Amino acid sequence: MTGLRSFAFNAAFYVATIAVGLIGLPMLLAPRRQVMRFGRFWALCVLWLLRVLTGLSGEVRGGEHVPGGACLIAMKHQSMWDTLMLPIVLGDPAVVIKRELLFVPLYGWYAARAGSIFIDRKAGAAALRRMVVAARRAAAAGRPVVIFPQGTRTAPGAHVPYQPGVAALYQALRLPLVPAAVNSGRFWGRRTFLKRPGCITMQFLDPIPPGLSRRELMAELERRIEAATTALEAEAAARQARS
Repeated sequence: MTGLRSFAFNAAFYVATIAVGLIGLPMLLAPRRQVMRFGRFWALCVLWLLRVLTGLSGEVRGGEHVPGGACLIAMKHQSMWDTLMLPIVLGDPAVVIKRELLFVPLYGWYAARAGSIFIDRKAGAAALRRMVVAARRAAAAGRPVVIFPQGTRTAPGAHVPYQPGVAALYQALRLPLVPAAVNSGRFWGRRTFLKRPGCITMQFLDPIPPGLSRRELMAELERRIEAATTALEAEAAARQARS
C-alpha cells in the first residue's frame, strides 16, 4: 500500500508542478515578493498532496526562537520536505542552495526570482564571498537567511562534516544564529521513491548570539543540531514502531 500511495504522490507531484509552473510563467515578471508568494502556493499544494495521498504530514516546534526580521538559520537537511516548509514557516527566506539548481527548468527560474542565494560549491573562497554579499543584501531587506551547514541532504544517522559557509555568514552578518533540526529523512529519504506515512517534525532551537569564534561556533552548532536531530529521529522511530 505504501508503494502504491507513493506512486500516486510522485505522479501527482510532477503533474502539479509542471502545471503550476507553466500557468505561473507570467509571475516571473512580477516583483520578487509576489514570486515568493506564488512559490508558497506551490509548496502548499505539494504538501496537501503529500498528506492526502501518502498520509505524511508535518509539525513545527520552537517557532518562538526565530526572531522577527533578519536572522541566520542553520538547518539540518534530510529531504525535499525541508525546503517546501521553509517559505511557509518563515514567510520570505533567502535560502542558500547549490548553483546547479538554477538550471533546473521551472524550479530554478522561480527560485532565482524569489531571491534564493545560489552558491557554486566548486568555486572555493570566491563562492563564499559572493554568498556573503548576497546574504547581506537579504538581511538588509529584513529577510531570514537559511543555510544547510552540511551543504547537502544527509540520511538519518549519517555523519557528514559541517562546512565553513555557515561560519562565514555568522561572522559577516553578526546576527543571531538559530539552529534547526528535522527528522524528515525517516519518512522521505534522499532519492527514495517511498514516502512513509507519519508526522515529520521541524524544530527550531535556542539562538546562538553573535560573537563566538569560528571554532566555538562550529562545535556548538554541530552539537546542538546533531543532538536535537538524534532525539527527533528516535521519537519518529518510536512512533513508527507503535503504528
